[in-house]
Amino acid sequence: MVIDVYAAMADGVWLYDPTRHALLPHLKADIQPQTGLEDFVVTAPLDLVYVAHGDRMRDISHEEQRLYASVDTGFIGQNVYLFCASEGLATVFRGAVDHRGLARAMQLDEAQFVTFAQTVGYPKAVDRGIRQRLASAVASPDLDLSWC
Repeated sequence: MVIDVYAAMADGVWLYDPTRHALLPHLKADIQPQTGLEDFVVTAPLDLVYVAHGDRMRDISHEEQRLYASVDTGFIGQNVYLFCASEGLATVFRGAVDHRGLARAMQLDEAQFVTFAQTVGYPKAVDRGIRQRLASAVASPDLDLSWC
């Protein structure tokens, strides 16, 4: 596999191991501010960082490695979009990244390079005003409004 997927969260950076379907600790630092140039990367629960390994692309010229890695990353990002759509989660695939700065923050080796990042956000928020109006309009204290 050419691409590694890292999960940057407030509690650190984790490497996804597809063979074990597990997140492995990579860094204890919160690097979310470095995962993109937009403000929302800091407050999102998850920023995925796609990292390519040039040393794993032996049959591809150095000049074409970024192109091939970008295509592979796009396929992965599309799968994340499909999952997020099925779960009602917000997501955005981003190229607006300081690639070298992020690679330094992640302590990647020279053969690795960041291709893209993808922010995964929270589910669509329920209008809190609706919840308050419903709660005040309902006389029964036993009514469960947790669904709204």
